[in-house]
Amino acid sequence: MALSDQEMRVSRPAKTLRELAHDKMRGAILDMHFKAGERLVERDLCEQLGVSRTIVREVLRHLESEGLVSILPNRGPIVAQTTPEEARQIYEIRGVLEGIAAKACADKKDLVTAEQLEGVLSEIRNAYARGDLQRVLAETSEFYRILFAASGRSVAWGIVSSITVRINHLRSMTIKTPGRDKEGPAQMQLLIDAIRAGDGKAAQDAAVGHISSASAIAAKLLSKE
Repeated sequence: MALSDQEMRVSRPAKTLRELAHDKMRGAILDMHFKAGERLVERDLCEQLGVSRTIVREVLRHLESEGLVSILPNRGPIVAQTTPEEARQIYEIRGVLEGIAAKACADKKDLVTAEQLEGVLSEIRNAYARGDLQRVLAETSEFYRILFAASGRSVAWGIVSSITVRINHLRSMTIKTPGRDKEGPAQMQLLIDAIRAGDGKAAQDAAVGHISSASAIAAKLLSKE
């Protein structure tokens, strides 16, 4: 009996070996298993990841494009080091764009979005309570995706998305500082409350205030490095 086209089709795994290796490496850098400035030796990575040198090189090139790895002459790949000035600029961009998105949602008094953000914020709080910082990062990214989508600022979201990995690299440092598990969600709650109240200025101020607080923490941490 002849096989149908559907039966003949070879199913593609959810992720390739290169994608899995990339996820592992990105997570290891964000978790600071590999520290800023640390040299990344291809031979060692092959053994740790259980993949070929070709895959390791592809992963390192991808991480370089994301700003997590730097390739230095005569030294090779290292974990990228974010300077205080680079961090300041990243937070500056976030403050402007997230402030605009928050104001747009509040001006519309978007109660549906407020409820969605409330749900995500609950997940962030729960992740903090479990000590699951990877989930904190993932849910925080989702929080802002919803905010920008509801605001209609797709171009602004495109800009933020282009530096999401670098944003999360900084977040992975700031969310570990004492008290941030309470302070951060409380600041995000102010943003949600302002959207519910239809107060555009308060929403913008809450977004900018949250970013300013994170920026100050990152500046202190980077200055110590």
